[in-house]
Amino acid sequence: MIKFKHLVLFATGFVLLAWSSPALAKPPTLTALFPAGAQRGQTVEVTASGSFGHWPVRARVDWSGVEIEAGDKETLRIKIAEDAAPGLRWIRLLDDEGATEPRPFLIGTLPEVVEVEPNDDPKAPQVLDSTTVVVNGKLAKSGDVDGFAVSLRAGQTLVASMEANQRLGSPMDGVLQIASPEGFVLAQNDDDHGSDPQLIFEAPSNGRYLVRAFAFPATPNSSIQFAGGPTFIYRLTLTTAGFLDHVEPIAVLLGESASVTGSGWNIPEEARTLSVEPATLGEVGHALLGNTADLLRVSDPVISEAEPNDLAHPQTVPVPIAVSGRIDPPQDLDVFQFSAKKGEKLVIRVESSALGHPLDPVVRLTDAAGKTLVEMDDPGSGRRRGASKSHDPELPFTAPADGDYRVQVRDLHGRGGPRFAYLLSIAAPRPEARLALKATQFTLKPGKPIDIPITVERLAGFDGTIEISLDGDHDGLSAPTVTSEPKGNSAKAVTLKLTAEDAAPSGTIRIVGKIKGEESKPIAAQAPIEGFNASIESIWLTIPKPKAKPESGDKDAKDKTDSGDKESK
Repeated sequence: MIKFKHLVLFATGFVLLAWSSPALAKPPTLTALFPAGAQRGQTVEVTASGSFGHWPVRARVDWSGVEIEAGDKETLRIKIAEDAAPGLRWIRLLDDEGATEPRPFLIGTLPEVVEVEPNDDPKAPQVLDSTTVVVNGKLAKSGDVDGFAVSLRAGQTLVASMEANQRLGSPMDGVLQIASPEGFVLAQNDDDHGSDPQLIFEAPSNGRYLVRAFAFPATPNSSIQFAGGPTFIYRLTLTTAGFLDHVEPIAVLLGESASVTGSGWNIPEEARTLSVEPATLGEVGHALLGNTADLLRVSDPVISEAEPNDLAHPQTVPVPIAVSGRIDPPQDLDVFQFSAKKGEKLVIRVESSALGHPLDPVVRLTDAAGKTLVEMDDPGSGRRRGASKSHDPELPFTAPADGDYRVQVRDLHGRGGPRFAYLLSIAAPRPEARLALKATQFTLKPGKPIDIPITVERLAGFDGTIEISLDGDHDGLSAPTVTSEPKGNSAKAVTLKLTAEDAAPSGTIRIVGKIKGEESKPIAAQAPIEGFNASIESIWLTIPKPKAKPESGDKDAKDKTDSGDKESK
């Protein structure tokens, strides 16, 4: 039986797991959590894979609604509040020597089970009692294939959707199959959202169907077999209930309340309209739905595409504007008309593939008579999610004369359908700056300052002066403000010097930039999370505590210190 230690939970989301400090050791490392998620309102036992010089450890969660206790070594007990918002959380484990990299943990709304081996044999799969469940699985070794049996009625639509590589960082390119009771493969998918598969399957008849999961390595190699290993962790949603593909509109105005409509499969009417509050960021969902959908917050007014809006009936839109649209049916062409003055500079952007949609958008700009001024397909910006590559075009434009202009949006391959959503934005270039760090954590010894390099990215001609400093007050921690000037070396990079006193505690810090002379929201420096297409602004700072030394010649004090070390070991 697991024995759990005392828990102290602060309102900020900091979880402290009591432990006694042994001799100096390496910082902990965390490679994965299994299971990698839980249903809200539930408590689960989770295995932490990695290396831990001290146990129990402390933990840091990036949001409220999650409590963690430590059990026997490498076991955590994670409790999710009933009202916790569904979606992604980042968890760190830490001790006095340092902290791990953040690792993902997903909060869902559906009941959950853990995969049970053996389930490789198609004739002996793991039988699931429900068609609405999340399976927490692991392809534990090369050649591993996991099979799950579900019973369906004729006409039922089953959604089978895997989370593995994209949000959990698993080094796998997953594949899903659905086979008939006789063993014939009826459907297969391997790359629906990034390298993660998803299938939408309508049962042709009553019966028990087999859902099979296997993978190839995310980084191709010379092997010719299915891949697996300790970190090949996945979450497989199987549901005949409501499941979101996206919401419409796919963006709402920053800081305002709104209503969006869910688009997907099996969505009940009471869950089709979703409320968005001003504080809602990133994801939106409902208790009756098996997942969440991404939601963008933008700075310009948002409207929805209105059909017909073809070449003969262009939709007139104001500028600046963000238009939520959809290429549906196949071969659809959406046309929007706007007015501009001679010399007016605008940026025309279509976002879709970087948001997880199948559309490969092409944007064409013409004058009112239909003369093509410019056409663009793949610039590879990936601005929203920080992707290194994207199929989303971004077109800078300077109006050659006063008049009306038209933007055409289509799919490169002539495809279309309910999932081919996009966001078209037409606006003046918005000068802005971004601050980037190289790591999510640093170690700072008292009395020995460290330099933290910060990269400054200036976009759309931003030429403001940025004053960069620590956000808030930190006991025993100091860092003189540094300035990034519009020109010179500091325009692209600066260095913040941190100093800690002996009493300074370890903890999280944020580094922010403020535009000199403007009352604008501070710019938070972002650090990339290794192995993930994600970044965070909450940086962990480890400040080692100096070890107590006995006074010279004090044999009793030395004996007492040695004795304490032995006991803690």
